[in-house]
Amino acid sequence: MEELDENKERKLDDFKTSPANSDGVKFSPDFADNSANISEIGADEEDEVVDPMNGFDDEAAKESSAEKHEPNEEKKEDKKDEKEEDQSESKSSEHDGYNFVIPRGKAMCDKGSTFPNFKVTSHQKHYWNDAEGSADHLAVTEDDLQFNPPATPFGSCAVKNGNPCTYAPAGKWTKTYDKVKVMGKSCLTEKSSLMCTVGGKITVMKHGQQSEAGKSNVANADSREQHIYNPFMDFDEFKEEIEESDKRHAW
Repeated sequence: MEELDENKERKLDDFKTSPANSDGVKFSPDFADNSANISEIGADEEDEVVDPMNGFDDEAAKESSAEKHEPNEEKKEDKKDEKEEDQSESKSSEHDGYNFVIPRGKAMCDKGSTFPNFKVTSHQKHYWNDAEGSADHLAVTEDDLQFNPPATPFGSCAVKNGNPCTYAPAGKWTKTYDKVKVMGKSCLTEKSSLMCTVGGKITVMKHGQQSEAGKSNVANADSREQHIYNPFMDFDEFKEEIEESDKRHAW
């Protein structure tokens, strides 16, 4: 009986000993725990619905496709703002706030010494701020390259060491207002300029549309009101001098 009990104990001991694999390496006693962990990870992954045919989540693909085709309101608003800015820029111009030029205005050369008037030869059609259509209110255009006086219009020339001006235009006027044309020719503003072949740059010194008081304005003016504007001037005496000057020149 004792021998049978010893054999049973030996068999139990052999059964408790960890078996060896084919390579002779014993399995780790932690293998069961690792297997449990692996099975748990697999269970988490199985929670996601995956299409076995294509290998990706159908629901995620649908959401991505919907986001791709869904109209983006912010982008539309940005494009709308950009379009409005472009339209406002197209309406604005570098000539905004500047006046058109008439023959009564004066030109200036950065190498000259005198300031001639403009001369219009390109048309006899459009006048600025003059209902009567006087020649000194004609619109100066890009083709009007002559000045008054025509000979040595800018006096002495610094490029030629103070010798008389030999003005020769290098093409037409630039920086003209192309939105307003007379007979297909763009009009000049105070921003326009013209180059001389000698080396000078010609610009607009005065546009010529300044209001000037005439004799009729003096005759119709209120002396008391003028005294407020200029208390040191006797306006009544000034009016009498103008009237006497007219009488002398009438003969």
